[in-house]
Amino acid sequence: MSILKLDNVSQSFGTGLHASHVLKDIDLDVQEGEFLVLLGFSGTGKTTLINLMAGLASPSRGSVTFKGAPITGPGPERGVIFQSYSLMPWLTVNGNVGLAVDTVFPGLTKREKAEKVAHYVNMVGLSHAATRRPAELSGGMRQRVNVARALAMSPEMLLLDEPLSALDALTRANLADEIERIWEADKKTCVLITNDVDEAIILADRIIALNPDGTLGEEFTVTIPRPRDRMAMNTNDRFKRLRADVTKYLMDVGIEAKVEGTRALPRVAPIHGVPAAVKDAQNGLIDNRFVDFSHLHKIYPTPKGPLTVVENFDLKIDRGEFISLIGHSGCGKSTVLTMAAGLNEISKGAIKLDGRHVEGADPERAVVFQSPNLFPWLSARENCAIGVDKVYPRASQAERQEVVEYYLERVGLADAMDKPACDMSNGMQQRVGIARAFALSPKLLLLDEPFGMLDSLTRWELQEVLMEVWSRTKVTAICVTHDVDEAILLADRVVMMTNGPQATIGKITKVDLPRPRSRKALLEHPDYYTFRQEVLDFLEEYEHGAKPRTPAPKALAAE
Repeated sequence: MSILKLDNVSQSFGTGLHASHVLKDIDLDVQEGEFLVLLGFSGTGKTTLINLMAGLASPSRGSVTFKGAPITGPGPERGVIFQSYSLMPWLTVNGNVGLAVDTVFPGLTKREKAEKVAHYVNMVGLSHAATRRPAELSGGMRQRVNVARALAMSPEMLLLDEPLSALDALTRANLADEIERIWEADKKTCVLITNDVDEAIILADRIIALNPDGTLGEEFTVTIPRPRDRMAMNTNDRFKRLRADVTKYLMDVGIEAKVEGTRALPRVAPIHGVPAAVKDAQNGLIDNRFVDFSHLHKIYPTPKGPLTVVENFDLKIDRGEFISLIGHSGCGKSTVLTMAAGLNEISKGAIKLDGRHVEGADPERAVVFQSPNLFPWLSARENCAIGVDKVYPRASQAERQEVVEYYLERVGLADAMDKPACDMSNGMQQRVGIARAFALSPKLLLLDEPFGMLDSLTRWELQEVLMEVWSRTKVTAICVTHDVDEAILLADRVVMMTNGPQATIGKITKVDLPRPRSRKALLEHPDYYTFRQEVLDFLEEYEHGAKPRTPAPKALAAE
């Protein structure tokens, strides 16, 4: 039975030539008791669609009805949970939930209201924090308050607008499981907006993709029996097939073919070329053990004595190898990377690059951070040129400009080279950061969660960009990530770190999958989920700060 219906709905903003058409010709029936997931890239109108369902906006054309009656504004029968927490900072957990109860159930006695509040606070596992204020809560706990507040209004339908996107991966998974448990218990109708394919499949009865042009895309029915255990899904054939189908569709409609460009890279030598005498002297080390981490330690002084964050980190990397470094938050991944970049002093041990000790920052080691750190008043071309002008002092101005334009084309910014950074999206800014790093012709490329601030579908796009550019340069690279699929997609080897403090290498998996790689092709490869299971098993063992006894990893040297 239909509970909410959109009939020929379109939504535009502005008028005439300045009109922006966000949604077009949407026909959608939401069935009572179902869990519907709307999935799409940023800018496809997902939030606009949920705002129409919530009554926070009216369609430019068409109608939105709830149980046959037109939606003319917000109502308690439709509880909304947004991405941001929107909590009253001066109220406790109980106070924030109680605010909703007071509004919707003014006729209840004080005791009945308190019981209702306690019930829903307990339902989301926050009874122990009922008297805390938002400032005393983690991001995940704040979002649980949001969920409790929406549930306390006893809505017939829950509308969830990317409620988990601001959370770390582990908290996100735990809260998604909690939302599913609540849905199972109450069988409320749920509509979830997300950009995470795995989250969609775990939660949904039905998945509908949103196309970039604002129309509804393909519909996928999820027939996997509940409950759906995340670890078990990795060996579930229905999950694998559906994951591949949804991924392929989203990539086909959302990721355009990369700009090939017409420029050839000029043959100019960077300033950090190895002198012939040094090259001859280091002949045996140039290709093998090109990067050598030897007994690396990082120790910080504290009032209670020295704190060893990383210890005995031993890793040998060959020239042209791509390494993914993965582990739970606080395991020292970024610490290792910043030591390799020369931005963080080495406490003990050594790092050698091309046979020479790493000492201080140098453009031979280019870094792409989570935030691209561009000069906002400069264009993409100007931001990229700053490093290039320093690294190629013997090249002509025209040749240096050609290097800049070559890499900006490679990352899909051929038409935006002169656009100021302040007018760019996060994804476009990160493209400039990637182009800038490759344009330096570094010996070692260091990537510290380069796509961590982006939604998952934009990450896919930039991962494709990164792989395409890397395949042309074969620069030796280390990428810190918390994303298992990203780690496997990019790497020749996945290096897994134990929990900190005293974090070290716990396991290394060699990813023997063909290159060049694409996400669609890897999801079809028979060995892909075997590699994924190895990494997932290791991370599960170290969840929630666990420190199991870890045998020394084998074959640390590059093979």
